[in-house]
This record gives sequence, C-alpha cells and structure tokens, in this order.
Amino acid sequence: MAEKKKKETCKCKNENIENKEAHECKCKSEKCDCAHSEETLKLQALSEKYLRLQAEFQNYQNRRELEIEKLFKYEGENIIKEILPIIDNFERAIQMDDRDLSDEVSRFLSGFKMIYTNLMGILSKLEVKEIEVDGKEFDPRVSEAILMDEDKNKPSNVVLEVLQKGYMYKDKVIRPAMVKVNK
Repeated sequence: MAEKKKKETCKCKNENIENKEAHECKCKSEKCDCAHSEETLKLQALSEKYLRLQAEFQNYQNRRELEIEKLFKYEGENIIKEILPIIDNFERAIQMDDRDLSDEVSRFLSGFKMIYTNLMGILSKLEVKEIEVDGKEFDPRVSEAILMDEDKNKPSNVVLEVLQKGYMYKDKVIRPAMVKVNK
C-alpha cells in the first residue's frame, strides 16, 4: 500500500515538494527563508549545541562554587587531625594522680594541664567538639564499636566505655569515637 505524501510549499521558490526530509533548497539566494535549507538546519544544530554547552558550563560553575565552599569550610581539617593524637597524650598524662607525686613532677603535671587547656580552647574556637557517646545508644555514624561486653544493668546497644574520643569539626565527623558496646 503506497502512502500519500503530504505536499508542502517551498518558501524560496513556491514549488511543491513531496518529502520534507529529502528536500534541498535549490535557490542559492543568501536571503533564503526556506525552513529546510542547509544553513537553517546548521543554525538550529549550532543553537542547540550552544544551549547545551551553556547549561553544562552553568552546572560546572555551580559544582566549582560548592567545592570551593567546602574547601574553605573545612580548611583546617588536616592539621586538626594531626593535633588530636597530641590531645590524647595530654589527657593520658593529666589522668595521673598528682597527690602522691614529688613537687617537681607536680609542676610538670600542672604545666601539662595548662597546655591541654590552651589546646582545647583553640580547638573550640575552630569549632572542634568532642562527640559525647558515653552511656548513650551506639550510633555507627559517629562511633566505631571496637569491643562488645555484657552488662545486665544497662540496656542493649549502649556505649559502656569510650576507648578513644571522637571529634566533630563543624558539622563533619573527623574522627569517630572508639567504644565498647553492651550486647
């Protein structure tokens, strides 16, 4: 069965054409307004390509702005991660019982306490906070369960002991707490 082809009028020569896709503009005029001319089709393709490139560039700019914001927001993260083990060591030294120590060791211990207090003040200004997990329900987003124990006096899945403190930098966990969890 043969299909009837719709006839269109070519605007450049006013001649009837049978196939819109196969039509080639026969007028070589620069001012041809034929909708099927080669120049018109190229212009449409270039226009579409331009719009796609413009959208891609806008997306690139948005991604770049977000990355730069993130870089500035967490700019001190690496140095803070380097300082945290020093804080841990200071806390271990401060836990010594200074009542039974000689006078000289007590002075060292009080010096450690002052340094520790200063370091914690600096970290606080940088929006570094200790993650409070002791006695709370275990949260895998901020803690790592290193050990499991059973204490029948406490509910299941509760942190029994903090083995290493965890810290948040602004709204990001930079070191999860290492904890012992109740079965």
